Amino acid sequence: MLKIKDLSVSIEGKEIIHDVNMTIKNGETHVLFGPNGAGKSTLLMAIMGFPKYRVTKGNISFKGKDITGLTMDERARMGIGMSFQRPPVVRGVTTRDMVAACLKGSGDGDAIDMLASKANLDEFLERDINYGFSGGEIKRSELMQLLAQKPELTLMDEPESGVDLVNIALIGELMNELLEKNCPIQYRKCMGLIITHTGHILDYVNARTGYVMCNGTIGCVGDPHEMLATIREKGYDECIKCYLGRVPF
Repeated sequence: MLKIKDLSVSIEGKEIIHDVNMTIKNGETHVLFGPNGAGKSTLLMAIMGFPKYRVTKGNISFKGKDITGLTMDERARMGIGMSFQRPPVVRGVTTRDMVAACLKGSGDGDAIDMLASKANLDEFLERDINYGFSGGEIKRSELMQLLAQKPELTLMDEPESGVDLVNIALIGELMNELLEKNCPIQYRKCMGLIITHTGHILDYVNARTGYVMCNGTIGCVGDPHEMLATIREKGYDECIKCYLGRVPF
């Protein structure tokens, strides 16, 4: 479903990620670890098609089609959705209006209210998007919009960032519903790529494959829980040493 081959991406002439390869099959959830500044968010932005992130080498394929040259809205219409680490405040547009737009006109007020109830955001629908929201409320709002959109590929940039222990359990529930974790993998229609710095989200959402990104490239691929145990014990400095020295991780 998603195939990234030899991908290099630059921002304003500076190459940020180099020769990245990744394949996510239908129904799978993968997780991307890495220290701050490793290039994780750049990879997600490039997959989503933000124009600032210029592909200088390689390509991105989705559902068998090369999407490297497609615009962001074209990718969204194909079924790619994204939750941001720090989404902006949008004044003048209510949260209800945004959820209705994500439903593509197919939802009525009851459908919107049901989604808001799941995300515990009933009282936020008439407020401007993210205006005065806490970190957890912003993350829940992002996931509510994705549940309305029903993307086939969900990109999530640090969903646990800025979230307290009360909110993270609900965020995990919403993510599991979005990624159809209640279905056998062969019946799922959605796949996911989750960026995490701390790995806390893996206590709530299971992932099949993990990657460690160091210095703008994938340095390691394997079992995400084993990776996280090593990162927690030795830190990302050990990952960088491993990558630079090509020592088995």
